[in-house]
Amino acid sequence: MPDLVIAHTRLFLLEQLRVPVGLLAAALFPAISMAAFAVPFVGDVPKAATMAAGSMMIFGAMAGSLINLSITVSQDRELPWNPYLRTLPAGPLPRFTGRILAMLAGTLVSVVPVLLVAALLTEATITPLGLLLGLGVLVAGVVPFMLMGLFIGSVMSAKAAIAASQVLFFPMAIMGGLLLPPAMLPGFVQVVSPYVPTRGVAELIWAVTAGTTPDAVALVSLAAWTVVAAIAAAWAYRRDEGRRFS
Repeated sequence: MPDLVIAHTRLFLLEQLRVPVGLLAAALFPAISMAAFAVPFVGDVPKAATMAAGSMMIFGAMAGSLINLSITVSQDRELPWNPYLRTLPAGPLPRFTGRILAMLAGTLVSVVPVLLVAALLTEATITPLGLLLGLGVLVAGVVPFMLMGLFIGSVMSAKAAIAASQVLFFPMAIMGGLLLPPAMLPGFVQVVSPYVPTRGVAELIWAVTAGTTPDAVALVSLAAWTVVAAIAAAWAYRRDEGRRFS
């Protein structure tokens, strides 16, 4: 089983490298957003700049885990090769695990340009331990969005998945305080913000990188979103499997 996981991971990494446009977009878009929105306004404020860098890291990671995963899962379902793979003794687990690992590798790549912008163009500061903790939070924090992507990809066609994932992505990014600090959001958005999963991930990464105190409501909400997303993803996968092989 480990050998199969490694083989599939290599396959998906090679696919990304052969068509690098998506990887470049995922890596550059958060950094460009950081340069455009954070550097001119909070670049000279160390704590605010550090928090902005954390927000842009989540922004890029969420795009890969929610949008890309939902599209690739739905595209796989439409290929004749996918049902055949499900009939093999190893099942779909090695292929799916390989896709997740490749996606996480792409997520870590997308962090590098953001860190460079923060280091070269702002007064953001962070300790090596804080950076490691931030990356750990980032990897753990994409779990609910991966589950959402799996749910969408398991119940929708590729075209529908593109639209649905983007409809979810941008409101969650805005309401979660990734593009603007929570204090600068409109009043009604501030009320909703702690209940959006992106806010919970942001609170965690702000805490370990900038030393803020995380909002308890946002953390509880993130845990609830993760549980609900896991249940929904498991149900959607079993529903799809039952329709294809019952």
